[in-house]
This record gives sequence, structure tokens and C-alpha cells, in this order.
Amino acid sequence: MSIVLENLERLKEAAKLENISDEHMKVLQNPVQVSYAELSVNGKQLPAWRIIYNRALGPGKGGIRFHPEVSEDEVQSLAFWMSLKNSLADIPYGGAKGGVKFNPKESSPEEIEEISRAYARAFADKLGQDKDVPAPDVYTNGQIMAYILDEFEKIQGHHEPGMITGKPIELGGIALRGDSTAQGGYLVTKEMMKKFLIGKDSAKIAVQGYGNAGLFMAEKLAADGHLIVAASDSKGGVYNDQGLDVKALSAWKHSGNSVNDFPGGTKVSNAELLELPVNILVLAALENQITAENAERIMAPCIVELANGPINLEADRILANRKTIVVPDILANSGGVIVSYFEWAQNRTGQILDEEYLRDLLDKKMKSGWQRVVEKFEEKNGEITLRQAAYILAIKRILAAEKYRGRIK
Repeated sequence: MSIVLENLERLKEAAKLENISDEHMKVLQNPVQVSYAELSVNGKQLPAWRIIYNRALGPGKGGIRFHPEVSEDEVQSLAFWMSLKNSLADIPYGGAKGGVKFNPKESSPEEIEEISRAYARAFADKLGQDKDVPAPDVYTNGQIMAYILDEFEKIQGHHEPGMITGKPIELGGIALRGDSTAQGGYLVTKEMMKKFLIGKDSAKIAVQGYGNAGLFMAEKLAADGHLIVAASDSKGGVYNDQGLDVKALSAWKHSGNSVNDFPGGTKVSNAELLELPVNILVLAALENQITAENAERIMAPCIVELANGPINLEADRILANRKTIVVPDILANSGGVIVSYFEWAQNRTGQILDEEYLRDLLDKKMKSGWQRVVEKFEEKNGEITLRQAAYILAIKRILAAEKYRGRIK
């Protein structure tokens, strides 16, 4: 089943649990805008997309990824998730996503700059602070956002820093953005532990995906005294049941080395890491890491989806039957888009917001989101999953906006 069809099935499940009519659900079954272009760079034609799934709550919002496996199906699914994530986070955005199909690891910095600028040119009429606001995603960063901003402003003939977030501080970005996804994930993980791992002062944790978010998350949890016993990147992982030296591992990774070659433990594959006997499994890599093929072998009683869509529909059902607690992506990794909202608001108003104030606000919003999801979960006597609870809350807010706009009755 494609990711798009899985999303529709999850929507139907949530709608049925809350008695939402088929007529109302129609507004969430298809994206409102699909834009495609082929970027011509150095004699190569690179497929590129920008998709807005829903904008009842505000302009489109979602990242741009550079990856050799990008497809329209994937971008549409990510835009769908962003719609729900932004709604659940209670921020004034619809959901969008973008991508370019190529391998940035095989491209020079000069070529990546040209691809970034070509993307801005291709979709300049679709982007804007009141239309659709991109941000970094897989294999994109603040420098790439800066190229896109610069090219967009050349075309428009005026400054508009609010058209993109995740920028360098000098161009209107904010310092908090760097570890915001990890910070948000860390906050809800701590709340999850209080609720579902009572008495576990030192949990054993495996982190699949030791990129920015996974690395920061591991560092924060290790600083609290928890044992990071396994970690991995795209080339493989390392396992030490007594706990990895996280500071040394992060320094090793920052030096350009693979986690798989770290000398502080035993080599494991990404697939093996998923099945280790740990208390918490943090999924911070890519989609579809847990499927029907391996779901029965997952030993962790608690899973945190720091990545988008790491558990497919069939696996979700298997894990639910086994009473595995899964903190869903639309809650666990929403710290990044919440801080993007802070950046956008600052760009729009011209105000300079204090970082300590913003950290406190992120803390409050993440804990509020967690509390609302748990309350819905308990309202249904725990007979639904945390994901279904989150979907119900997100869907109902979007549908309320659609109703006020007169698009549904």
C-alpha cells in the first residue's frame, strides 16, 4: 500500500472513532495544490515538487528535502502529515512539503547552490509569507534556505524574510531553531516516561538516525542520566548494553565519521538496532522503518517517532495489539515547526523575541500538545492509540476552520 493510501486509511480510522461524517472528511482526502517542475542544472533534469495539502488554518508550511528517493507520493504524504502536525501544535499554518529528486552527497557545493536557486525560480509564484513557507528537511539546511530566500527576493524585488524559515540568524533566523526538533522530542519523551515508564530513573534507549535531531536528542537524554545503548546512521550502527559515550560519539560523528565505525561498542545494522531489548526506541531516520515484517520483533515498550512516518499502517496495528506506546510523529517532532512559527512571527512583526522566553513557550506548547493527546487517549479509556488521539484532535481543528469558512456545513 502506498503512503498516500495508508494516510487515507488512518484518516478513516480516526474519523470513525469520532463519528466524523464522510462528507466532512472529503476536504482532507486530497491536496489542494500540487506543483511540479523539472530543474535544469548542469545538463541534468531534476524532478521537483511543492505540494500544499490543506490551508484552512493558514499558509502552507513544510520543509524541502533533497534526496534521491523523493517522489510525488512521498511529498504528498509529508504535506498531509504537516497539515495534521501544524493543526495539533495549534499554530496558524496549513500543511505543505517540497522536494528535489537527486543525491546531494554526489553534488558539489556549487551545484547544490544552483539547484536551490533553480527551485526558488521554479516555484516563486507559489511561495511567500502569506502563501507557502518552506523550511529545511532531509539534506537541506540554513545555507540552502538562504540561497532560496536570496533568489526569491531577487525575483520579487523586495525583502521578505518571512517567506522561509530555518535561515541563518543574520538573515532573520533564530538560534533556537538549530535543536528545536530534538528539544520538542525530548520534552514529550520526558512526559511519556512519567506516564508510561514510572520508576525508570535510568532508561535504556536506542536512537535510529544520528543526524541533527537524533544526535541532539541522545545528548539531552544522556545528560539526564539515561543510557544511550545504541545509535545508527545511514551506514549502520553501534551497540553497547552498558551505554555509549555519547559525547565521544557526537564528536566522532561531527568529524565526518560513520556511527557504524565508532570504537565504543559492537557493530549493528539499522534493522538489528530496531529489535534491541531497550526501554525506548527513538526513530529519527526515514519513513517505513517498522513494517509488518519486523513489528512482532520490536522489543521496546515505548517508541518515539522523531522522523516522519517511520512506522507503516500494518506495523501500527501490530504494535497497537501488543500495547506498545508510540508517541506519533505529528506530536513528537513538532518542535521544529513550532520554532519555525516563532521565526516567521518575528520576521512578520519586526520584533526581537527573547530566546529564554521562546524556550519557555516551546516547552509549554509541547507539554500542552502532549496533555491534550493523553486526555483524548484516556477519554477513550486507552482503547485507541496515541496516534489516533492526535489525529482526532488535529482533524477536528482543521474541520472547524473549514466550517467557519463555509466550505462544509
